[in-house]
Amino acid sequence: MSRYLRERFEDVDLTPGQGRISATLAVALGSLALLASFCFLFPQWFTTPEFRGFYNAGLLRGILFAGIGVAFVSGLISVWRHPDARYGLAGMVLACMAALLGSGRLNVPAVEGRSLYAGLDYFVLTLLVLALVFIPLERLYPKDRRQRVLRRGWITDMKYFLFSHVGVQLISFFTVIPIQVFLHDHVHAGFQQWVAAQPLWLQFIEILVVVDLASYWIHRAFHEVPWLWKFHAVHHSSEQLDWMASSRLHLVEIIANRFAGYLPIFLFGFAPSAVYAYLVFISFHAIFIHANVRFRFPGVRWVIATPEFHHWHHSSEDDAVDKNYAAFLPVYDKLFGTLFMPDRLAARYGTRASTQVPEGVVRQFSFPFRRDKAPRP
Repeated sequence: MSRYLRERFEDVDLTPGQGRISATLAVALGSLALLASFCFLFPQWFTTPEFRGFYNAGLLRGILFAGIGVAFVSGLISVWRHPDARYGLAGMVLACMAALLGSGRLNVPAVEGRSLYAGLDYFVLTLLVLALVFIPLERLYPKDRRQRVLRRGWITDMKYFLFSHVGVQLISFFTVIPIQVFLHDHVHAGFQQWVAAQPLWLQFIEILVVVDLASYWIHRAFHEVPWLWKFHAVHHSSEQLDWMASSRLHLVEIIANRFAGYLPIFLFGFAPSAVYAYLVFISFHAIFIHANVRFRFPGVRWVIATPEFHHWHHSSEDDAVDKNYAAFLPVYDKLFGTLFMPDRLAARYGTRASTQVPEGVVRQFSFPFRRDKAPRP
């Protein structure tokens, strides 16, 4: 996509009554429906093995065709009301393509083994649920009322979101497998059994405490070690925060963070149920603390990381630089002298002018490997 087209799509005006909201719905739902249809037709290639056993074909069929119907109707409305009929037509075409593909085999067949796959179902379901939760939340309680739903940079963040969900097997290959090999002969089975026998709620709390300590120091290293900072600067390049901004992470940082998180989990041998509960919770929490919301949470903000706490971490104001590293427990920043929580909200975000991160996923991926020196924020 050219720079002109990218900037045009990132500046879409969603003022009600002009067909722009219906255009956005038509294209978005039509695209998701088309991707979902591929998951139905080729589950062995596009669905996540851990999810297959939970799918209800009848329920998914209803959701798919409801989405197709809404996308098609929204496209018709957009063609009638929007100044540029191409958006509505595109949504209608996507909906028709999804209907044609979806009219075939909709029952998800059993898939044996763990062959190579792309977690397209993980991407579609997660994006749909998060959009339904966070877009209304950010419209009702915005920190920055002037910030648009499709703000500058959302296309780049959507690409990161797509990769982090569809490429889940690739990321796991570079994190879980090396940890399992490393710990194979270095764990005490009796200790792990004792840990796994504890109540699940206690294991959940222990995972939060242990993993957040590891994450704190990994995060701090990415700020204070110059060559690591270039990887993390990609995440800080967002100048407007919302729920999509949490996805902007360099592949190297994703692998490092996952490794730091999974290592203590496998070392202690926590029960799978506690681990899954933690992963669901912390994934939602990571998105929430980036959201464009004005919640302050008096009292709680000193115990649990809130959007206010993490927005200060992203602030480019001088006093906020290299502060608030904890992912969930601000007590670590308090203990290690990096806590910053003034009685006001952060006003601006991004890196300092001395760190120039390019636009676009490809150029941002290659940015840390360049020989020129990039100062810390």
